[in-house]
Formats: sequence, C-alpha cells, structure tokens
Amino acid sequence: MTALRLWIPTLFGLEGLCAGELRRLGLPEVRAENGRVLCSARPEDIARLNLNLRTGERVLLLLGQFPAADFDALFEGVRALPWEQFIPREGAFPVKGHSLNSALHAVPACQSIIKKAAAARLGQAYGLKTLPENGPLYQIQFALQHDTASLMLDTTGPGLHKRGYRAVGVAAPLRETLAAAMVLLCKYRGRDPFCDPFCGSGTIAIEAALIAKNRAPGLSRSFSAQKWRWLDSRIWLDGAEEAIAGEFSGTYDIWGGDIDPRAVEIARANAVKADVEELVRFEVADAVRFHRASQKGRLVTNPPYGERILEKREAQELYRRFGLAARSLPGGWQIGVLSSHTEFERSFGRTADKKRKLYNGMLRCDLFLYGNV
Repeated sequence: MTALRLWIPTLFGLEGLCAGELRRLGLPEVRAENGRVLCSARPEDIARLNLNLRTGERVLLLLGQFPAADFDALFEGVRALPWEQFIPREGAFPVKGHSLNSALHAVPACQSIIKKAAAARLGQAYGLKTLPENGPLYQIQFALQHDTASLMLDTTGPGLHKRGYRAVGVAAPLRETLAAAMVLLCKYRGRDPFCDPFCGSGTIAIEAALIAKNRAPGLSRSFSAQKWRWLDSRIWLDGAEEAIAGEFSGTYDIWGGDIDPRAVEIARANAVKADVEELVRFEVADAVRFHRASQKGRLVTNPPYGERILEKREAQELYRRFGLAARSLPGGWQIGVLSSHTEFERSFGRTADKKRKLYNGMLRCDLFLYGNV
C-alpha cells in the first residue's frame, strides 16, 4: 500500500501542539492548518497515533480531496475514490460531516449524496445491488470548505479525549485533550511540584500524571480501526508495546484540591481508572486558601467562569481571593489559569505575562500564563 495521508482534527488553538506531537513521533510531512493537522503515514502509524496523541481529537484517514461546487461534482468525486480498498463487502459505512463557506451547505443532502456514491462504487466492486452493512464500522467523514470536498474514514471511534478513565464527571467538565494542552503549554514535564486547586473531577492533574509518566493516553481504550480487515492486528500490539517501553519511572508531586467533597471522591476514582492513583493525590481544599511552601512548581487550573456554575460577580470575587492566595506563592512558581471571563486579569490582580487563545468546546477562553512559561 502506498503512503497514507492522515487528518487530525484539533480544538482551535491546539494545532501547533498537535503538530509537535506528530513530529516527535516521527511522522513526515506534518502541516498544521486551522482546526487540523495533516501528515503522511504508514499503516502502523494509525495505531501509534491513536494510542499516543494527547491533543488531537481523532485520527482520520484522508481518501481524497476534489472540487465540489454542485451535487453532480460531489457524487462523481466520491464515486471515483477507491472505497473497496478499505471497506469490505459487509462493512457498515454511515456518513457524517460539515460544510463551511460552500455552495453545498445542506449537510443532510450532502450526506445522502455521499452515501449513494460510495454505495454505488462498493456495489459495483462486490457485484451487489444492496450492501449488507452488518460488519465492522467504517465511519465516513466529510468536510466541505470553500467548495472543496475532503473525504475520510474515522479510525478512532469515540473521540480521543475519551481516555477511558472519566466514567463520571462533575458540572462543566474540561475536555481531556484541552487539559493535556494546558499542562503542556505550562511546560510541565514531571520535575517540579504540580497543583490544581480547582480540580473538579481531576482531569488536569490526571493528564499531568500521564505526561509526567510519559504514559500513552489511549492504552486503556479501543478504536474502530482495530476491527478493520486491511490493517494487520499486530500493529496495535506493537504500538502498545512501544508506548509502554517509553514510560518513565519516578516519584512525582502532583496534587489536586476542590472545595466539593463529592468532586474529590470522583477525582480519586478517575485516577484509579487511569492507573495513576499512586502518582497524584486529591484533597478537599479551598482554593482561596491555597499555599505551598516549595520554592517552585506549576499551578495549572480551570476555575469556574461565571457562565454556568457561578454568576459573573461571584466569579470575580473568587478570582480576587484566589489571586491573593496565588501571589503568596514563592517566586519560582509558574501559573496557568484558563478562563473565559473578560475581567479575569483585573479581578485576579495581575496582568498575565502571556495569553494563549483556546476554546473549551465552543466557548472562547484565554490561558493566562504567569511566570517563565
């Protein structure tokens, strides 16, 4: 098989981080674009990326791109792609996708056309008028942008942010891929103490523990492409063995606190599911009384924004009191706080040294960075 082309969707603002991950994994021809990263790959890289990526949302196999200003062009472009090389006779191939700034803006109509075109190609290849679709899932994804269609197969299944450890969450949970990105942007690698005083269900601290340990985040879950006939099943075992061989051993000081005892119980349970309960500890604690005696460390947190959990004025008062606590830390501490609140810096009492625009779902946020990060 010739070299494959992979398309990795990301949350907006994380494209550069994800591209860096791909390069460290040795992927060639890496290119970051808005909301995605592209690269060339071998079949075994499908397993390696699904297992190892921390900031990508899923791993899509790009089958082709072509102009599609009308439905005829969309149908013919889809039918020209070699679907039979990837989808077997019994494979199920539902279609989903999106359209942006294109003449073909009705997504359900595009889904229908793409389904018919792929079925026509597969039916001709297998000599069938009706395909059974009673086998493994080969989810077709499409993206229409500026009248160009991109057609892909989803190798991942449930998004990569679903690591498998967060069976239960709390209100307004933070996506795991975004939590990992916050930790990486604050340059935490396991050497210094790490704290999250608004830990909620523990996602940021758990992602910090996975990063400190260099543990692949996908080791505890399965992926759609594991059932694909054309991929050698050995690549998944080889990928897992490679990931495990790269893990670090050591003692780490990783702490999470929350004022809600139920949230702390959930965080502890999630740490057990993630197999990092020996690396991170969670305690009931009030963030506005946060203090650490160590001379340096990383504080990375996601306090309530005042959007859903607290009213804005209550959030501002919380930020003010938390800012006072944070300023009592020794000068070697570096701080990263994610918030969508427009008055965060004023309430916190200090202008950020750097800001990084990120998105928590569809909510535009800033990661306010303090210290040498």
